[in-house]
Amino acid sequence: MAVTVPDLPSLTPGAARVLDAASLLFYERGIHAVGVDTIAEAAGVTKKTLYDRFGSKEALVVSYLQHRDARWREHVAEHLSRVPEPGIARVLAVFDAAIAWSDENSPKGCSAINARAEIGDGHDGHPVFPEVARQKAWLLDLFAELCREADVPDPDLMSKALMLLYEGAIVTVGMETFAAPFAVARRLARTMLEQDRGLRSPGR
Repeated sequence: MAVTVPDLPSLTPGAARVLDAASLLFYERGIHAVGVDTIAEAAGVTKKTLYDRFGSKEALVVSYLQHRDARWREHVAEHLSRVPEPGIARVLAVFDAAIAWSDENSPKGCSAINARAEIGDGHDGHPVFPEVARQKAWLLDLFAELCREADVPDPDLMSKALMLLYEGAIVTVGMETFAAPFAVARRLARTMLEQDRGLRSPGR
C-alpha cells in the first residue's frame, strides 16, 4: 500500500516567514534549544502571529519536517525523471539525489532522525513521531516500488537492504565519520543489485 503524503496548506506571508525562520533554527540549533521568542524575532513577527498561524510549537515542528520532506521528494522526483526506464540505474537515482542534496541541505544529517532523537521516548504522544515514521515509510515504499519495476528477485528484501544503506549514510553525514558516505552507499547498492541480476542470469 502506498504511503499517504499529506497535503500542505497554503501559507500566509507571515506564516511563511515563521516557517522559514523556524526551519533554519531547528535544523541548525535543535528543536529544544530554540524557543518561540527566538523564532518570532527571527521572522519579524509577534508570538501571537506564530501561534495564530501554527497553534503550537509542536505543530510548527511538524510543519518544518513536512516542508523539508516535500522539498526532498520533489528533488528525488526530479532525479528519477532523468532515468525514466525501470532498472538498476533508476533505483540508484535515489542515491544520486541524496548525493546532490546532502552537502547543501543536510550537513547535520537527517532532520527527521534528529527530531526523533531529540524528542526522545518520554513523549510517546508527540506529533513528531508519526510524521517521522511516515517519511521513512515513504522512502522504503519508494525503494520497493523501484525494485519491483527493476524486476529484482526479492524486492521487499532488497528495499530493506537499500534502506539500511541509505539510513546509515545519512547518519554518517551528520557524524562526519568519513567522507562521501552516500557515494559509498551507492556503490554498495549497485553491487547488490547487479549480483541479484547475475544470480538470475541463465547458467548461473
